[in-house]
Amino acid sequence: MRCLSTALISSVLLSGCASPPQDPSGTWINQAAIDDAVERGNLREALLAYGPNLEWQIDGQRRLASFSNGFERGEGTFERDKTGPLRVHFYGDFQELLSLSNGELIQAQSDTWPEQRFVRAPAVPGALAPPGSSFEQALYGAYLGGTWLIKEGLGEGGLVLFQADGSVQGLPGAERYALCLAGDCAAMSGEFDSLWLQLGDQGQNWLFERKDDELRVFEALNSSQIDEMPNFYKGQQRWLLQQR
Repeated sequence: MRCLSTALISSVLLSGCASPPQDPSGTWINQAAIDDAVERGNLREALLAYGPNLEWQIDGQRRLASFSNGFERGEGTFERDKTGPLRVHFYGDFQELLSLSNGELIQAQSDTWPEQRFVRAPAVPGALAPPGSSFEQALYGAYLGGTWLIKEGLGEGGLVLFQADGSVQGLPGAERYALCLAGDCAAMSGEFDSLWLQLGDQGQNWLFERKDDELRVFEALNSSQIDEMPNFYKGQQRWLLQQR
């Protein structure tokens, strides 16, 4: 009887020490892509190297998981494997495996994607925030954040502020901006990085180069025919900005 009691107590103690599975609920962003873009300057190359997925949103209660790659969104349902990873099922009969390790969400290598790693978004997105907005805000703040001086171009000598929410102050002819992450804008820009500048309801594409503390913005000229998808190449430099 004493042996049985000891065994029961040991069992309770061991079960009490067992760690429950971590809750993956929340928003996770591809910080490695952001860090590489900031360090090297080339946004397109960073997204190709560490993407293509930029953000995951996981709802543990409803067992829903969705990803954004800057152009499209995929949503699936998940189940937890006995070993711990989440097996996410998507329409079209394909799956992804997600696991938590040292504070990171790891998307396992598959026939579709390479292994990718994500960290929790620094801020909880609003209820109406579109998919991918947490990654965008983190990227915008890190990649273009701070104060820029117009060294050459319209408004020379003025200061420019690119905000994480996509607004811009001090750049003549623009009040909103968006960096091209994927999709048609990437296809049209080829090897170049591109951004959209908008004032009111009017806007246009621009090409840019970022190196160290300098940002050069060029006109985006189109080499395609009128009935073809645009194919942009660099035209005249419009601005040279220097980060202060």
